[in-house]
Amino acid sequence: MSVDQEVPPVAILMGSDSDLAVMKEAGSVLDELGVAYSFDVMSAHRTPEQAREFSQAAADRGVEVIIAGAGGAAHLPGVIAAYTSVPVIGVPITTPSLNGLDSLLSISQMPAGVPVATMAINGARNAGILAAQILAIHDSELRRRLTEQKHRMAQAVVEKAKALRERMQGDSSPKDPVDDG
Repeated sequence: MSVDQEVPPVAILMGSDSDLAVMKEAGSVLDELGVAYSFDVMSAHRTPEQAREFSQAAADRGVEVIIAGAGGAAHLPGVIAAYTSVPVIGVPITTPSLNGLDSLLSISQMPAGVPVATMAINGARNAGILAAQILAIHDSELRRRLTEQKHRMAQAVVEKAKALRERMQGDSSPKDPVDDG
């Protein structure tokens, strides 16, 4: 990104590039909604100065929401939140040892005064939606796109239910007779 280029309002961070498979879902939903974002890798443990510097400068650079995904000890979202007033959304990433429960508990158990909105394990898609909803507070066009997205999701459920009913009505297999005894 060049210096004169505008900073996207959403920053998507991950503790390792191995988290990209999960975190790209946040980017996908933001793409669907027309929201600009950036991706970066930083570690609360291996690059703590980078995490601090990013966090402290985020608001001044124009970042309005941060989505941070991490696995294991999953300290990245909390460290980011400790250094900024920008809303932070944490995405716990599945781990081999505890299937992401360690990550979920790490991110959700923040001390008073350092909030992190915590998604489900691997819940990056919802993190992207929540980031868009936060931005939509002051963006009526984005709010309209979010409303349309919810309508499309509801319509898809209605269509699936209709298809299921039609499939079930077309099932003419004999039923077990009832023994009235």
